Amino acid sequence: MGCDRAGWYSWDRLDRYGEPSADRIVPEWQNLTVGQRLPATRDGRSWFTVARLEPNRTLVLSSDLNLAAGRSFVRGRDPVPRARMTGVWGFHLRPDPHGGTRLVVRTRGQGRPRLLTRPVDVLLGEPAHVIMQTRQFHNLRGRVGTKALREPADAPR
Repeated sequence: MGCDRAGWYSWDRLDRYGEPSADRIVPEWQNLTVGQRLPATRDGRSWFTVARLEPNRTLVLSSDLNLAAGRSFVRGRDPVPRARMTGVWGFHLRPDPHGGTRLVVRTRGQGRPRLLTRPVDVLLGEPAHVIMQTRQFHNLRGRVGTKALREPADAPR
């Protein structure tokens, strides 16, 4: 995933500037590493960082956003801004009792100062995330059903 990679599989007009998310596996995008940045926007001002990776099982992305500047910051290198959003977005593949695979997605976020960020989260952020995440599930489900995204029979597990 990523703005400069396969996309986010949600509403492409909103998160890819109208460019469609990938509909096939691109081999050069398959080698993620912990600490790698995945741009969230075309200009690269904000990104997700690969926080945890278990190939073919778990991908956890983290994000630290300076709200005043509208860009990501790096904890430990940049000063921690007063107005900020931090978040974690985890994608987990789990065996399904019927022999298939289930995608479980978990998110957690927090903003500071809470007095200002909490109302925006409740009224805008959380509903927007539900809409975007639901669309991502819909689009991924459609792609998984296509031959292009199926894992080759001889692929290592």
